[in-house]
Amino acid sequence: MERISALPDPIIREAVTRALGEDIGPMDITSHHFVPSKTQAQATMLARQEGVLAGLPLAIYAFRELDPQCRIETYLHDGQLFSAGTVLLKIEGNARAILSAERTALNFVQQLSGVATLTHRFVQATAGTATQILDTRKTVPGLRLLQKYAVVCGGGKNHRMGLYDHFLIKDNHLTLLTTQELRDRIKAARQAHPEATIEIEASSLEQVKTFSSLDVDVLLLDNMDLSTLAQALQIIGGRIKTEASGNMTLDRVAQIARLGVDYISVGALTHSAPAVDISLEFQVLGLD
Repeated sequence: MERISALPDPIIREAVTRALGEDIGPMDITSHHFVPSKTQAQATMLARQEGVLAGLPLAIYAFRELDPQCRIETYLHDGQLFSAGTVLLKIEGNARAILSAERTALNFVQQLSGVATLTHRFVQATAGTATQILDTRKTVPGLRLLQKYAVVCGGGKNHRMGLYDHFLIKDNHLTLLTTQELRDRIKAARQAHPEATIEIEASSLEQVKTFSSLDVDVLLLDNMDLSTLAQALQIIGGRIKTEASGNMTLDRVAQIARLGVDYISVGALTHSAPAVDISLEFQVLGLD
């Protein structure tokens, strides 16, 4: 299981360029017609509520893409906690450029900080246990790396990046195979991709008994209540890493973590995280 500890420059460039193009199109007609071209301004990115920061490098890139000469001062780094009223960033430069980049910059920081903040809450809910919080593939299409990076900023861990780097044999795959065919295909998969984790989903105790004897790295315990999970962990006896998944809430992950599972995967981290309230306060400095 990988961790995206930093966003590669090409990913930042591609994401911001696409977002600016989507927002500005041929021209920011409001700024072009109502803001003198040489006006200089200062803007302050201000947190309106507490959270965990993520996405600041994308905001910086957005401002510099439209005004390469702008001056930017940062006060926090991604992954740091902030409270309401915290100044995250200050920028001085061309007023038109700042206004044209404003929404793109805020969208990235608000949304990704939302993911990081929700992840932090889940991580805090499992504090004192060895359980790790994982993300899933339930991400906004085209923004997966950004959202998974935000999960790491919040203290979580990345599950598979996609279908290419981690075997996950789920219920729909299992309907196509007998137990012996499953064993044979796991062996072939191990030989073909020795570096990849092999994980299999179990939704019943009967499947747990069968699958715990297979050559797999992780057993995914899907949509089980606390009692069934406890029984499943007894059957497995620590021989294989375990992941619990399905309808995870803050209260539920705390209870499940105390049972001793290795991982809990939470789709809500990326598909349901509310944006953090962050604003950009604008002040005109004069003409250049």
